[in-house]
Amino acid sequence: MTARARLVPIVVGSPLFLQNLDTSVMATALPSIADSLQVPPLHLNLAITSYLLSLAVFLPISGWLADRLGAKRVFCMAIAFFALGSALCGAAQSLPQLVLFRVIQGLGGAMMVPVARLILVRSVPAAMMVSAMVWFTVPPAIGRMMGPLVGGAIVTLTSWRWIFLINIPFGILAILMAWAYLDDTPAPAEPAPFDARGFLLLALGLTASVGAMATVGKSLAPVWVSLVIAALGLLMLWAYTLHSRRTENPIIDLTILRYRTFRANVVGGIPMRVALGASPFLLPLMFQLGFGFTPLMSGALIMAGAIGALGTRVVMRGTIARAGFRRAILGATVLSGLLYMSYALFSPATPLALMVCAIAFGGLVNSLSMISLGALGFTQVPNSRMSQATTLGTMSQQLSISFGVVLGATLVSTTSWWHGGSATQLQARDFAPAFVVVGLVALLSLYSFWKLHPDEGAGMR
Repeated sequence: MTARARLVPIVVGSPLFLQNLDTSVMATALPSIADSLQVPPLHLNLAITSYLLSLAVFLPISGWLADRLGAKRVFCMAIAFFALGSALCGAAQSLPQLVLFRVIQGLGGAMMVPVARLILVRSVPAAMMVSAMVWFTVPPAIGRMMGPLVGGAIVTLTSWRWIFLINIPFGILAILMAWAYLDDTPAPAEPAPFDARGFLLLALGLTASVGAMATVGKSLAPVWVSLVIAALGLLMLWAYTLHSRRTENPIIDLTILRYRTFRANVVGGIPMRVALGASPFLLPLMFQLGFGFTPLMSGALIMAGAIGALGTRVVMRGTIARAGFRRAILGATVLSGLLYMSYALFSPATPLALMVCAIAFGGLVNSLSMISLGALGFTQVPNSRMSQATTLGTMSQQLSISFGVVLGATLVSTTSWWHGGSATQLQARDFAPAFVVVGLVALLSLYSFWKLHPDEGAGMR
């Protein structure tokens, strides 16, 4: 792989460093933020899901803007917007303000991440895509690795507000790197017109359905109101499906799912990504609220998962070369599900070394599955439809992770109620059933992955 082909994925992956640093830092700081804003810790799932939902809602605009204004320009604008949203989050004085500013931050992230993937897939030849995907994951893996420890240190030594403010200098550096080293990738000669009606249906449908689920069981609205809003959201999403079939250029073209490997990546990967969203939300809460660990100790333990994910680049090519994509994805998915369930066995008396090993190996196999799936998923998609494909793929990923956070909060809240407690007084026993369910959810992806052809992606090994 040439130095140029390696440089492009690292530069476009730098915003994912920002995003993963922000997410993993916040996860470690949740109890401290809840104490500062005087809200139950589980209510802060709204601050996480609002960001992820904002990403999903505004993602369709990113591909449309990139095709008109140029991917490089939109990429730099998105990073600047993300940094601005981070500054506002650092100034939030209440949970509603934090949720609102996370939505603004998500708007920048929505343009940032899919455009990065678009630049990558348009700039790197298919034969080098596996290596490029590995290098593409290095910056976000470093962000995940640094985030928990940085978050724990910030909360221990200073105010939680700095977990957002540190994004500003990193954002400036990312813009300078992108402007210096990236070229504008070619866009379609005649970009399609903007599908305003489709965007409205999709935005309202996603906001209503996911937002309503995030409020269930938190005394923020009557349960029947949340269920009615969720039903209306699903109705609008169904209306969008009908609209997309009748429209020549829908904002999200669902016919791309006809490509087998892309369908496996988007639809088949949903359960795995749901588990991926739930676990980082649950672990710091369990360590700090259930086990009584300090934020710094909690961050150090969670960092093991990111270190494991970073190690994927060492074993990725050899694993694919020996086992092939299908067997590698299936094996990694099985191990991921079992390791998620093993977290239910953790207790304050569990040796720290054992927890570190389990979390690190979990990060390795989960990352192996996701990277393999990401590299394979776009092989059958023609370049002319790559913008739509990257947008839909990233949108599905963010929605799945968002639902994982909602699922994790709901499971812990339900278990606490079952044990006679409440969401404000969580105990160690409240988390074990949640991790068992999360592991079982991850294993649901095996159904779709099993349908992949044994020789799928043979030309990419």
